Amino acid sequence: MATILGIDLGTTNSLVAVVKDGVPQVLGGLVPSVVYFPEDGATPLVGTDALPYLTSHPNRTIYSAKRLMGKGHGDADALRGGLPYLLTGDCQIALGERLVSAPEVAAWVLRALKQRAEATLGEAVSKTVITVPAYFNDSQRQATKDAGELAGLEVIRIVNEPTAASLAYGLQNTKTATIAVYDLGGGTFDISILRLEDGLFEVLATGGDTRLGGDDFDDALVAWLKRRASLQHTEPATVRLAAERAKRELSSKTVTDFFGIALTREDFEEAIAPLIERTLAACRQCLTDAGLSASEIAEVVLVGGSTRVPAVQAAVGKLFGRTPHTHLNPDEVVALGAALQADILSGNRDDLLLLDVTPLSLGIETMGGAVEKLIFRNSKIPSTAKEEFTTSVDGQTKVLLHVVQGERELAADNRSLARIELTGVPPLPAGVPKIEVQFLLDANGILQVSAKELRSGVATEVRIKPTYGLDQAQVKQRVRDSFLHADEDFAARMVADMRTEAQSAILGAQKLLPGYEGDDKPAIEAALAELIAAKESGTDHNLIREKIEALDKIGENLAASAMSGVANSLIAGKTLAEAAEYLEERKKEQP
Repeated sequence: MATILGIDLGTTNSLVAVVKDGVPQVLGGLVPSVVYFPEDGATPLVGTDALPYLTSHPNRTIYSAKRLMGKGHGDADALRGGLPYLLTGDCQIALGERLVSAPEVAAWVLRALKQRAEATLGEAVSKTVITVPAYFNDSQRQATKDAGELAGLEVIRIVNEPTAASLAYGLQNTKTATIAVYDLGGGTFDISILRLEDGLFEVLATGGDTRLGGDDFDDALVAWLKRRASLQHTEPATVRLAAERAKRELSSKTVTDFFGIALTREDFEEAIAPLIERTLAACRQCLTDAGLSASEIAEVVLVGGSTRVPAVQAAVGKLFGRTPHTHLNPDEVVALGAALQADILSGNRDDLLLLDVTPLSLGIETMGGAVEKLIFRNSKIPSTAKEEFTTSVDGQTKVLLHVVQGERELAADNRSLARIELTGVPPLPAGVPKIEVQFLLDANGILQVSAKELRSGVATEVRIKPTYGLDQAQVKQRVRDSFLHADEDFAARMVADMRTEAQSAILGAQKLLPGYEGDDKPAIEAALAELIAAKESGTDHNLIREKIEALDKIGENLAASAMSGVANSLIAGKTLAEAAEYLEERKKEQP
């Protein structure tokens, strides 16, 4: 069986690992995720070879490309801050006249890892498992797969980093347990709750903060120093490097020199205490999402270089009431887990199965602007869901499906992923066509959507590949917004649904009224006018429902007259909309 690599494609550093004789091992050390593109078009330099160019050629030396993965129009302004290289409006990197995408930069890092693996193993490799943050959305995962393909690698699985870390710690050897994975890196923080049962890893909930990590610890130390010394003539980069050095030293010392000032571990811990508390707040929210208390967590795993800080280890231990696992190198643990997952997929072991979850709900915009969610947040992946929709206009021959991602009740408040057009729909009355929409979220968290008109069989299918994505902060904000705006979202959804129902009732009455001569026709027309006015005002769903019910009640004779000759059992309980639809069906059946 050909070797399958396990790769941790990191923001700052990347690693490659494999399983040999049943034991995962890293091949070489850390590879800085940095790429220098020479002006003469020569082959780019990667990793440690590229580091010197960060200062000599900063506008052509690309780092933190992982933050740009899956991003596009509308994201560039928020990402430009602090970057020495130039970003275009669609998040391409401008290198003179040449444009380079984030997946292209990541591909050079992956090529370097592939070459290292082949040189160490003495064989060609073509397949890999790559880890991504739990919050990576559809487009970010797709961009990661694209990077692998550009590097000449087949990405057979994308695995969430916390799940990989659990594997690396060997927690699968525990028969049943609930595990928390606390991942604090240089720039981001993730928390995931997993349940393990008989070798099955199931992710229950995820959370985190995209703008929180060791870099913020450094900033806190810089701020501490500025309150005590003048730094007017000191390069900012020099101060930050000194802060990083001091942070590292205080993991093993109780005091260190910081620009001639004695910095104690106590000073450092006081400076970063608010940042640590932010991670703990995310942990508490994740526990709430999973429906668990801290006391129900059996194992706590620490991942990421920033978890070396003693204050972090102590705070996490206190929150969960147990000593966290720290015996593995936090920089290597994710790559080791990726190698174990690769070993599983290569068929070398069948005692483990991983089930991850999707970070945000996926749905379709319905008439009125509401969202019908098909796959909900924290659903297990792979996952599939089906739902039937119909047309809203008579004679409609094409249907536009708007796929959105998020937790809000209205499409306008969520992130648009794609718009798909189903053409060739038979020109039938509104409400008659039956359009089945299916969502398939694969094991990599990438979405495929298919739509089929059931009567005619016309169908379309598309793999969602948007040009931009959500970072962890946006995901977190959208989840938070869904709670903050729950009441108003519910009210808006009710109005949207009632307006849609009202439109069906109005169309039904308008189809049946022209041929009706009953004495109650003026009263029906008045009730119809009141419903139209209530629908147009669009602010009170209870009023709209009241007017729908009033029209249906006063229009009972209209429905009965239109359906004369039909069995009483079919007439009973029919709304005007249902009566109109039934009559249209009967007309099609006539020779």
